[in-house]
Amino acid sequence: MCYGGYFDTDNKNKRIDELETLTNKGSFWDDVDNANKIMEELSNLKKSVNEVVSLKKKIDDDIALGELLKEEFDQELFNSLMKDILEIKNSIEKLELKTLLSKEYDHNDCILEVHSGAGGVEACDWAAMLFRMYNRWATGKNYKVEVVDYQEGDEAGIKRASILVKGDLAYGYLKCEKGVHRLVRLSPFDANNKRHTSFASVIVTPVFNNTVDIVIKPEDLKIDVYRSGGAGGQGVNTTDSAVRVTYLPLKIVVTCQNERSQLKNKEKALEILKSKLKLIEIEKQEKELKSVKGEALETSFGSQIRSYVMHPYSMVKDHRTNVSTSDVYSVLDGNIDMFIESYLRS
Repeated sequence: MCYGGYFDTDNKNKRIDELETLTNKGSFWDDVDNANKIMEELSNLKKSVNEVVSLKKKIDDDIALGELLKEEFDQELFNSLMKDILEIKNSIEKLELKTLLSKEYDHNDCILEVHSGAGGVEACDWAAMLFRMYNRWATGKNYKVEVVDYQEGDEAGIKRASILVKGDLAYGYLKCEKGVHRLVRLSPFDANNKRHTSFASVIVTPVFNNTVDIVIKPEDLKIDVYRSGGAGGQGVNTTDSAVRVTYLPLKIVVTCQNERSQLKNKEKALEILKSKLKLIEIEKQEKELKSVKGEALETSFGSQIRSYVMHPYSMVKDHRTNVSTSDVYSVLDGNIDMFIESYLRS
């Protein structure tokens, strides 16, 4: 039976059949990159279908159990049914959330960048705290995480860092985190133990793979190479392999140092740059469409989206949805689903 949207198992099963036919061809693995993308899509589709099918079976079983209880009541079976109903409710809410991620690129991998704001060592330390938070969130969701760029601060923390987050809906979830994040706390770097306010910005860009049709003129690029540092391996840190690419028309800067060769870093940096330019093009089209429809435009990237207060009280508050919690340390350990989910539902 076809339910539509995320629950459209009929069309998904058709797509699964198409992909499995491709995988059975003798030449399937001739293009390894494309083969891996197909296998990933196939895995995600099967997982999605299994979620819906198993949920429907559970609902059907519980309906049958409810009918039996009408005929002959049993307290133990009734308690089991109530437990199942709660589990089904939670499962439906999770699936409902996925239906809100309807844009094609919501399912893509993404690049998440954290940049320290003004404030010296305090801001760099705050950026490192955010970077750790997102790493813990991503690994907790079983996403693959790869460090793309990492520049340590002069005394502590980081000036900037980027990770590639791989997995279904990585961009869909993490796009909710784009913006400026504010920290208020008693500074561990202040001898007088005064309260400080620090800022860090988060940028999230979907990885468009080979679908990017952006053409970049060579004269629009400034490419610099330098010695890698920070979280790289032994070979990375001893050669001038890091690459910084500047797109001059928009002053966009992309750096990459996780690969062992300068050429590989340049290729990765250009891929990320194309994804950034593609996202700018998409966002421009969406803003124009909203303007035509008379809808309010979404807050720009530079706005402050969330505050993390550790003194004189404990609270994390999202200024877009007004969702808040007093458990700051849990949030900084990567428990940010409440903010992501409330933003998507809003």
